Amino acid sequence: MTNMKTVKLMLAASAALIISAGAVSLAHAQDLPPLAKKDHYKVGFAQSESNNPWRIAETKSFQDTAPKCGWDLVATDAASSAAKQVADVDSMIAQGVDAIFLPPREEKPLLPAVLRAKKAGIPVFLVDRSVDANVAKAGRDYVTFLGSDFIDQGHRAADWLIKATGGKAKIIELEGTTGSSPANDRKKGFDDAVAKESGMTILASQSGDFARDKGRQVMETLLQAHPDVTAVYAHNDEMAIGAIQALEAAGRKPGKDVIIASIDGTRDAMQAIIDGKLGVTVESSPFFGPLSCETMKRYAAGEKIEPWVKVSDRIFTIDNAAASIAGAY
Repeated sequence: MTNMKTVKLMLAASAALIISAGAVSLAHAQDLPPLAKKDHYKVGFAQSESNNPWRIAETKSFQDTAPKCGWDLVATDAASSAAKQVADVDSMIAQGVDAIFLPPREEKPLLPAVLRAKKAGIPVFLVDRSVDANVAKAGRDYVTFLGSDFIDQGHRAADWLIKATGGKAKIIELEGTTGSSPANDRKKGFDDAVAKESGMTILASQSGDFARDKGRQVMETLLQAHPDVTAVYAHNDEMAIGAIQALEAAGRKPGKDVIIASIDGTRDAMQAIIDGKLGVTVESSPFFGPLSCETMKRYAAGEKIEPWVKVSDRIFTIDNAAASIAGAY
């Protein structure tokens, strides 16, 4: 009997140890990888594409920041392919970079790569775009999201358009890359705002993939289907410029019979405002290099980083475009 009692006690103790070890393992699985405080780091920046001024300016911001921040920068370009961007991140993991800055082209496809980096002990900072918040969490799976409030950007564009049109407009919406956080949120912010106005109608909404030529092509098609359009909302300036080209080719007068609202704040958009063709562009700054450097240093110093490092955005109209164009990209 004594031996049986001893065996039971030993089994119970073993079970307790296993449960305890499992709990510890689970707790550590939730912890973010640490980052040692040192003078030089090997840092990965996995750009999604370089087919527009915004992306080019963002990459340049990281390249310009690298020597000032003590980074040996490993920069890649996914050429508008989520699969290529995943492969780029996996390559950075294999190279043993100290940290990764990632603007996910789409919310869902990049999730596994983010989690693999964490498992490999590499902290990830999401820049200008996020991943599916239902699966990955800031402070647990990645350090933080550095970026703008995309919903607010869409809302501000809608507010301006409502005032500019007196609350009466037939709108074509040019959406950004399908499945990307800025496209999802800029649409929500805008659509929710105009839905409250009985005189504002969205005739059609279609993706132009944040690209000028694609935006032009989509606008040409939608213009044929909806010649009664009186306003255009583009999720970025490149598509807005494409829409202007399509309207002019069709004999329409952008800025007069078709009012256009956009987001980004590029040099071409500023010029279009000055020329009277674009009504407004809500700023979405691409200059993430310095902010990324500062945030990474804070993290290495052991600071608890807020889950969202917010960027404050301005709004550009005919009132301030001329004064602001010198600093645009």
